[in-house]
Amino acid sequence: MDRNSDFTQRAVVHAADEDWIASPMPGVDRRILDRIGDEVARATSIVRYAPDSAFSSHVHTGGEEFLVLEGVFSDEHGDFPEGSYIRNPPESSHTPGSEPGCTILVKLWQFDLADRTHVRIDTNKMRFLPERDSVEIMPLFSDGREDVALERWAPDATVSLEAPDGLELLVIDGGFTEGSETFKRLSWLRLPKGASSTAQVGADGARVWIKRDHLRETPVGPKT
Repeated sequence: MDRNSDFTQRAVVHAADEDWIASPMPGVDRRILDRIGDEVARATSIVRYAPDSAFSSHVHTGGEEFLVLEGVFSDEHGDFPEGSYIRNPPESSHTPGSEPGCTILVKLWQFDLADRTHVRIDTNKMRFLPERDSVEIMPLFSDGREDVALERWAPDATVSLEAPDGLELLVIDGGFTEGSETFKRLSWLRLPKGASSTAQVGADGARVWIKRDHLRETPVGPKT
């Protein structure tokens, strides 16, 4: 079930316009952004839990990173509302579900397999900091392999997107144009290593989840 698996190419998915695909677990659906592999895969997806749905207990052999976009995600470690950023490292386990339902951005099998760092951040309790003209930043994670943040772009700004070691972003709210395309909520853009582009922000500004420097090495699927 490969999708956008050529990481030398620019990739775009306007996820809000995509059909939901059922997962093996009833009540849990997904929209695939990129993927290498089948059910065990290096994958980036938008995942939707219906109210009162749950996944069976499982181990994340390759790690799991997610951002709660709507609703409340729960597991035995707590209840994580919209705006929660979580990193469950390789070999961690949990039993996820959602009583009210939720939608999350989730990335699987994209960790250093030696990583054992748990991250649980409620971004609602953090501040954006000035970073450069028309851009504010909320750092979420950095380990030398990748840099993850939320960014807030001012209305009508022109924002440079430089990707010396790759870049991807998801629009959380607001929007922008890049090239000939319009990006809105849940639009996803991936730029390959060495690429650059420019985002022209709309009148309402934009807030994006953004990851940089993680495509320094060509991604491969899980070795299981």
